[in-house]
Amino acid sequence: MTAPIPDTKLVLALPKGRILKAASPLLAGAGILPAADCLDEGSRRLRFPTNDPMLDVVRVRSFDVATFVAFGGAQLGICGADVLMEFDYPEIYAPLDLRIGACRVSVARPREQGTGEQGTGKQGTGDNPARWSRVRVATKYPAITRRHFAARGINADIVHLHGAMELAPVLDLSQLIVDLVDTGSTLRANGLEETETIAHVTSRLIVNRTALKTQPERIGALIARFRQALGAQAPREAATA
Repeated sequence: MTAPIPDTKLVLALPKGRILKAASPLLAGAGILPAADCLDEGSRRLRFPTNDPMLDVVRVRSFDVATFVAFGGAQLGICGADVLMEFDYPEIYAPLDLRIGACRVSVARPREQGTGEQGTGKQGTGDNPARWSRVRVATKYPAITRRHFAARGINADIVHLHGAMELAPVLDLSQLIVDLVDTGSTLRANGLEETETIAHVTSRLIVNRTALKTQPERIGALIARFRQALGAQAPREAATA
């Protein structure tokens, strides 16, 4: 993994979507102002200048932020703890919990229990998951899911999906799902219920360890600016609570 030379720009990887919007006040508080179209979902640009001529931001899928940082494409990033848990890159250091994007990784199953109206039953209903030795689970988190069920002595067969997880039990692809949950409204709308929380998730500031070792002053200064922005945000949050 090649670290950038000191006179090159640093790159901060940001996730698309709601986390990017939630991170905007923190970026401003840290004195980082990306080009205006960075927040425009219709913009086709992926790399944006900032008010700092030695710092650019890139906008990528949330699941890809950690990979960009781990492999040195970006030196810093904002990344959900769920992604860090899934990939567990040793190249990544996560110095700050940014306290945004709060949600949870949870297990869910169909609400209907028992044999159902037709007396035939659906796969995964009518018995106690705690007594299963094997289970089929649809998820975009195969590593998290396998670790979770292995700790309970259950062998998880993974159906790896990238979306529409809630359809999997309905269409008999799986008995359970493991997915990111915010309000739970999508689960309820599709006849599912949360049965267990695996982990609570917020977004973190992440740093490439090699870049931090080779450029401690530049990257340390950015970490300090984010820490200061968090400190300034805390009193405002307390006042509005």
